[in-house]
Amino acid sequence: MPKMPSGRIARKRETRQGCAPRQRPIALVELIITAALVLSTVVAVTAVSIGFARAEVAGAVPKGDGIPFAIALSIALLLTAMSAVTAISAATPRRH
Repeated sequence: MPKMPSGRIARKRETRQGCAPRQRPIALVELIITAALVLSTVVAVTAVSIGFARAEVAGAVPKGDGIPFAIALSIALLLTAMSAVTAISAATPRRH
């Protein structure tokens, strides 16, 4: 009659057989995220510039109607301030 392995030996075999999932290096993930961010920024800038040109906001300023330009400038300043606050808060380390 064959001998059954003891529980301790069986546990060692199980731990050796399990393989850990392979993880991507963090630098590669950061590179992919940065490339995606750059691409989305380029798309957003292109869409905004096309919309700006079609709305003829810059052409309305010499005619004396500065309201569309003031609205566009206000939105741009608001987005700039929001991005500055986000950058400052991301740069400071969190305390736990």
